[in-house]
Amino acid sequence: MTELDSAVSLSRTPLYPLHLELNARMVPFSGWEMPVQYSGIGKEHQAVRQQAGMFDISHMGKFVLSGVGLIEQLQQLVPSDLSQLRAGAAQYTVLLNAAGGIVDDLIIYYQGEVAGVPQITSIVNAATTAKDKHWLLSHLEPQIKFQDLSTEKALIAVQGVAAVPVLQAFVQEDLSAVPRFGHITGTVLGQPGFLARTGYTGEDGFEVMVDPEVAVQLWRSLLASGVLPCGLGCRDTLRLEAAMALYGQDINDATTPLEAGLGWLVHLDRKGEFIGRSPLEQQKQSGVTRRLVGLQMAGRNIARHDYPVLHQGEKVGIVTSGTLSPTLGYAIALAYVPTALSKLGQSLDIEIRGKAYPATVVKRPFYKSVSGAT
Repeated sequence: MTELDSAVSLSRTPLYPLHLELNARMVPFSGWEMPVQYSGIGKEHQAVRQQAGMFDISHMGKFVLSGVGLIEQLQQLVPSDLSQLRAGAAQYTVLLNAAGGIVDDLIIYYQGEVAGVPQITSIVNAATTAKDKHWLLSHLEPQIKFQDLSTEKALIAVQGVAAVPVLQAFVQEDLSAVPRFGHITGTVLGQPGFLARTGYTGEDGFEVMVDPEVAVQLWRSLLASGVLPCGLGCRDTLRLEAAMALYGQDINDATTPLEAGLGWLVHLDRKGEFIGRSPLEQQKQSGVTRRLVGLQMAGRNIARHDYPVLHQGEKVGIVTSGTLSPTLGYAIALAYVPTALSKLGQSLDIEIRGKAYPATVVKRPFYKSVSGAT
């Protein structure tokens, strides 16, 4: 396949023409042609940390599930207890395989009863949309209605300390009344939209799902209001500072939530059987052999994905994500290391181009918003 054929085969979001208008640098990402940056990763990163930025995340999977017994069936697919979810609340969780490995991480937004039956909206990773759809359909009973809105709807994330008041100008409902991890079906520029107070940056903000033509209007309106367009580049540095896992790097089918520091999603004592329960019970009883830890580099050398982690000259682990933190001014990383070497303050080395550079295990997240965003 030629480069031209590869580019033509990539999917494009409804906002693609607007990215070109803004001279965004476009790159292939999970089968989509997406903006990696507009004005520069550092500038876009700081806009979110200090004011507000907006992201086109229309490439992500968007599912709506409804039907009698929906929550009870979903309970069998995730380790988190969904029984206490009330309408307007959400749960970040993971789908698990039989070995306790993570099929994907996702957010389940419970909308209560719609047309007389329970309904949820779920947003999943772009790279795993097809896999997640197949997994859900193969495990849910036939009475559960499954709608795949992935290509029918657009999704814009407005993130940052000033995100809520900026977005409010275009939304009829009172956004300040929506709690963190809350969501509403509201009115965006006079049209229906789904608004969730969630994000992937460590800052406050909303993710807004609307029809494509409304998304174009909203993007232009936010741009005119001074909101800076942001690409995948700063989305990655922002999420890493907040120590949010990236599926396919920090977590995957071969990692369990207990190993990945997501034990708070596993509610063994609050719920019954679910896929992957037995391996997690065994891990909890015997203890995990490795853990995902945060690392701070001693210098400005950056630990990248797949770089070896060393202890006393021997390879003991692997870096999953790494960057030079724009907010903190030093290099940070996530890595899997043996449990015995996972304590805070542990000294390790990262092999970079054949040389060992010192790193220290530090507390996660590396950065926490003063606004208290999750």
